[in-house]
Amino acid sequence: MTRPTRRSLAAAALLCIGLGGCAAPGGLGQGEVAPPVSSQPRPKPLWPSWTESPSSSGTAVAGREPPPQPLDGAPAVGPEGIEEVDVTAVLRADKTMKRFGDGKEIEGPGKAGVRPARYADLTGDGKPELIVAADTQTGRSVLGVYTAAGGKIVPILATSGRRMSAEVLGTDLLVRTTDDDGSAHDIRYHWDGRRMSVLSDEHRFGNAISGPGSGTCPAPRPSGSESPAPTDRAAR
Repeated sequence: MTRPTRRSLAAAALLCIGLGGCAAPGGLGQGEVAPPVSSQPRPKPLWPSWTESPSSSGTAVAGREPPPQPLDGAPAVGPEGIEEVDVTAVLRADKTMKRFGDGKEIEGPGKAGVRPARYADLTGDGKPELIVAADTQTGRSVLGVYTAAGGKIVPILATSGRRMSAEVLGTDLLVRTTDDDGSAHDIRYHWDGRRMSVLSDEHRFGNAISGPGSGTCPAPRPSGSESPAPTDRAAR
């Protein structure tokens, strides 16, 4: 077998360049058209009726949960906004918070009663929402968020847990709870146009971290932006 000489190899290289390039092994030759790129498959539920919507209860079916309705018997919201509404009257009109409508207020943890009302813009419309939390004698807390729509008060979030704390992240609400066994649950809620829905769900067992509810990691805090401090006004 005759081995190629340097002169023959150089001639082959010049011929390849003159023809416009040679195809690499497994690649396209000159004049060949690349095959079309196939689109990525999209998830399709096998049983749509069993698909859960991102809610704190985990029992609602996607697309079937009706939008929140205004509270019957709640005071009307005037031009001055929801900050001037009687918070005790709002609690009495809400079935979830009605048992705390006796007006008993608390200024610190360790007692049963209603915490001072807080106000923060959670819907992004520039107007504050009403945030109310109440502690029970068993150590469990209940939190409710209300917005004003058409002069009426609409509940857009209700959640509960032990040793509850809450933070505002931009227009999101982060609710933290801790059980007696030391496990912690952090849920970040985001306005979806109708209600505050779950954006991320993090459950910590000791040093382990997992997301049993949503299977997602907590969304990062927006960089370069400060979270607006919620205003404080005592329930009237």
